[in-house]
Amino acid sequence: MPIGDTLAQARHQAGLTVAEVSQRTRIRETIIRKIEEDDYSECGGDFYARGHIRAIAKAVGADPGPLIEEYDAQHRAPGAMGTVSLDELLATSAHAAHRRRADRPAARARAAAPGPPARRRAGPSTGRKVGPAGPGGRGASGYRARRRTRNWAVFVGLALAVVVLGFVALRLLAGGPRTATPSAASTQTATGHQAGHSQPGPAANASHPAAVAPSPAPTASPSGAPPPAPARPARALAPVRATAFGPNGGDHTQLAHLVLGRRHAAGWHSDWYTSARFGNLYRGTGLLLKMGRTVTITSARIDLGKTSGASLQLRVGGRPALARMRAVAHASGAGGVVRLHPSRPARGRYVLVWFTRLPTDPSGSFQAHVHHVSLLGHR
Repeated sequence: MPIGDTLAQARHQAGLTVAEVSQRTRIRETIIRKIEEDDYSECGGDFYARGHIRAIAKAVGADPGPLIEEYDAQHRAPGAMGTVSLDELLATSAHAAHRRRADRPAARARAAAPGPPARRRAGPSTGRKVGPAGPGGRGASGYRARRRTRNWAVFVGLALAVVVLGFVALRLLAGGPRTATPSAASTQTATGHQAGHSQPGPAANASHPAAVAPSPAPTASPSGAPPPAPARPARALAPVRATAFGPNGGDHTQLAHLVLGRRHAAGWHSDWYTSARFGNLYRGTGLLLKMGRTVTITSARIDLGKTSGASLQLRVGGRPALARMRAVAHASGAGGVVRLHPSRPARGRYVLVWFTRLPTDPSGSFQAHVHHVSLLGHR
């Protein structure tokens, strides 16, 4: 049974459509239909045709071995063009070379055999007598045989060169690009030329170890760009508004504005709770400062009054939601004036002073106090 009929019958028995086989094998549907019709013109050569037959056979549950053998016997091209691996290409080339060596004595005998007398004719421009065998008395058939031999050798050589270059390219791609690092000697030489001094020879370097040390690197960046400008000094940032923040709208929101501007004796304070963890009712409470625009916060100064033992965070973000404001600094067991410095400048439109543990007040309850908040940074 032909290969195409075998594959089509196996596909029908497996209950698969051409589209499903194409999805499993990543082979276009048109190529699968052509193969089922024993048409391999769109496969691109014996190598790809054999691969397609093997993949389709595995997808439909057929044995690919007999199908590949039948393809090689009926459709595979002879010679080097039909090879499907490097080993077959080398074996084909060696067999062709051995056959040429075996045919050379017979070709010489045919060239030396006397032929019928030929009429001499004059050469077109030189006046020399040129026979049918061409200059030197050699036969035209031997010349054509040698020419075919040279063409075949050139073809085999080019094929081997392409295969070797392909393997080299794959090795280079697998290894990744490598960037050469300038040595200390080249750095020293370049620095010496920039400074206008000649470099000592090998003998001088050997006798004077200090001459071998490279000179300091230039301050300019490798790309030639000027050094970065010094950081701008931070300045006071005035929040537009202060509100209480927390569950159920926060604690005592009518007192939040007292933490801005000049220091107020009363300031803001939270509700009192039965434990430092808000009586196990809430996760925290605090003050939300609205900046009015996106600013960069570099530090914060918070006056907690006379109480101590508070744990608090400084959060900055673009939206007034706890999950949208990132904690950039924190303090534990704090009291009095607390200064918080983020590890790196934080950008946002909102700043949150968020208490996660309350201090004990003189009356024995747990309550947080904030008398004043000031921020430093850049607009």
